[in-house]
Amino acid sequence: MKLLIFGATGGVGRQLVDQALAQGHRVTAFARTPDKLAVQHPNLAVFQGDVMDLPTVQQAVQGQDAVICILGSGQKLTGTVRSQGTRHIVQAMEQSGIRRFICQTTLGAGESWGSLNVYWKTVMFGLILRNVFADHERQEQTVQNSHLDWTIVRPGAFVAGPRTGQYRHGFPGTDKSSQLKISRADVADFILQQLGSEAYLHQAASLSY
Repeated sequence: MKLLIFGATGGVGRQLVDQALAQGHRVTAFARTPDKLAVQHPNLAVFQGDVMDLPTVQQAVQGQDAVICILGSGQKLTGTVRSQGTRHIVQAMEQSGIRRFICQTTLGAGESWGSLNVYWKTVMFGLILRNVFADHERQEQTVQNSHLDWTIVRPGAFVAGPRTGQYRHGFPGTDKSSQLKISRADVADFILQQLGSEAYLHQAASLSY
C-alpha cells in the first residue's frame, strides 16, 4: 500500500515509518525538515513541505492509497498545526478522491474525557497542555465532519518502550482502569493495523495499556 505520513519525523512517526517499511508498504514521509528522518530504504520517499501550505499538501497526497496524520508541535505548547494542518490534509484528500485517513489525537478528547484521572483533567489538560488539547479537539471535529473513511486514534501519554502488541483499545469513556500511557511503538502498531480493518471506521478508538 502507498502510505503518506504527516508527522513522520516525530517519535511515533519514526516508529510508523520503520514498521510500515518492514511490512512492505511504500512510504512517503512528509517532513518540513527531512534531515530529522535518518532512514534510507528503497520503498521510502521523503516529501519536503509545510503542512500549513495547502498547495504543498495537495501535491503530496496525489497517488496515495491512505494517509496517516500524527502531527505534533514538539515542545511548543501553542499553535494550531494539528487543527489547521489536518484541515489542509482533509481538503486535499477530498479533492483528490483519496478516502482512507487515520488521524492520531489524544486520549481525553471527545467522549474519552471520562477515562482521564483528576491529574490529567486539571493539571495537564486543564493547565499545562490546555492549548494543545483544545487544538486536538478542533482537529477531531475536522476529521469527523469530513467525507473520508476516517479513523481517529486516541492514545494515552507516550512512553519509551518496545512494540508489545499488548494494549487495550476501543474502551468507553466510562472506563477508568487504563494506565493512561502507551509506547510510541505500540501506537504505530495499532495505527498500521487499521489500514486493513474496518473495525473503527468512522469511529474514535481510545488506546492505552
